[in-house]
Amino acid sequence: MFRNLLFSCIFFSGIIFISLIFLPSLILPQKFVIVGGKLMGYWASFCLKIILCVKVKVHGIENINTNKKFFIASSHQSMFETFYLQTIFNSPIFVLKKELLYIPIFGWYLKKIGSISINRNKITKDNLSFFDNIKKVLEKTDRPLVIFPQGTRVNPEERTTFKKGVGRIYDELKVSCQPVAINSGHVWPKTGYKKSNKEINISILPLIDYGIEKDKFVDDLQNQIYSELDKFN
Repeated sequence: MFRNLLFSCIFFSGIIFISLIFLPSLILPQKFVIVGGKLMGYWASFCLKIILCVKVKVHGIENINTNKKFFIASSHQSMFETFYLQTIFNSPIFVLKKELLYIPIFGWYLKKIGSISINRNKITKDNLSFFDNIKKVLEKTDRPLVIFPQGTRVNPEERTTFKKGVGRIYDELKVSCQPVAINSGHVWPKTGYKKSNKEINISILPLIDYGIEKDKFVDDLQNQIYSELDKFN
């Protein structure tokens, strides 16, 4: 319990400090804010290692796509991946809950880095044009999109069915998908105490090229990610 309290105090103090230091970047070009996001990812890893004695292992770096547009579909068990994925991939654009944009300062950063929001509980004009907005954003940049097809953070043992939206993104963007399996919930669960002396494994799986029927793509994506997570349990 003491380690958890210490981790929370030091980690979130660091996040607040980084946020304040990078406040001027909100009126500067986007690349400066992106540096702050990467720094937060490294800070999360540092705090896990020093305070909780947790190792972060990344597998499959060689699978990262480097020569064409793609989007990332990642399992989602904790807030860890929202920080750390920024250190692995080239300044990713996150699809996230609209409520996160209302968090003071932090929400400003999310807007500045180009995050795409969605209100999951309502049918709104913005939601109806959601996929069009994604296409417009990605046509203007080489930064990869990150989506969590489970829809929200889940417990490590849960095997929820992936949302159909990931299939529509794949079908409409007409780009490849980089599957990522992360077992962060075994260390940093969505509720309860964090665990010490464990490992967080991040597995970057081989690219799924565009061209598969979208429902089959969702099934293949789900099976690949869950099969990889089963190896870590």
